[in-house]
Amino acid sequence: MSDDRLWAPWRLEYVSGAEATDDVEPPKPVAWQPGTEPTCFLCRGAATYDDATAVDRQLHVAARSRQTLVMLNRYPYNNGHLMVAPLRHVAQLTEMTRDEHLECMEWLARLTRVLGELLRAEGFNIGLNLGRAAGAGCPGHLHWHIVPRWSGDGNFMTVLAGTRVIPQSLDALWELLTGALGETPADS
Repeated sequence: MSDDRLWAPWRLEYVSGAEATDDVEPPKPVAWQPGTEPTCFLCRGAATYDDATAVDRQLHVAARSRQTLVMLNRYPYNNGHLMVAPLRHVAQLTEMTRDEHLECMEWLARLTRVLGELLRAEGFNIGLNLGRAAGAGCPGHLHWHIVPRWSGDGNFMTVLAGTRVIPQSLDALWELLTGALGETPADS
């Protein structure tokens, strides 16, 4: 038996249920989206800031378009785990406009292509947890999860130790994605 350690200190926030503690408090938004809940992490990501690039990096916002937000998951199931959400704080699919539905689906389609190319993902799990009873961690703001998958990614660490090894930092993934997602879905 090896004495090797796999350190993942960022997971403590998740398993303890503690609030995220970033080193730097993000600045106050210049403008919020309609219907914003200021305590919602997706609403904070969707807000408008003076220094958008620096705040986007801090909040892990990979891209945004007219009605949609793409964020890195702070507690990823796998490398490249992203969330796609409408900018507006809406809890039900029936509350979304046709344009919001379409734009979210366009982003999911685009992200499968981009993550396939950038990370060589071989497949994807895409899902929406609708309501707290269905496992939604943020039940007031709809968001789809897109999780890249590779053959054999359920390795011995997951099976025997209940541990996932994520080989890329969120910061490195943010840099990779923001370069590839510079244009809106309609431009791709």
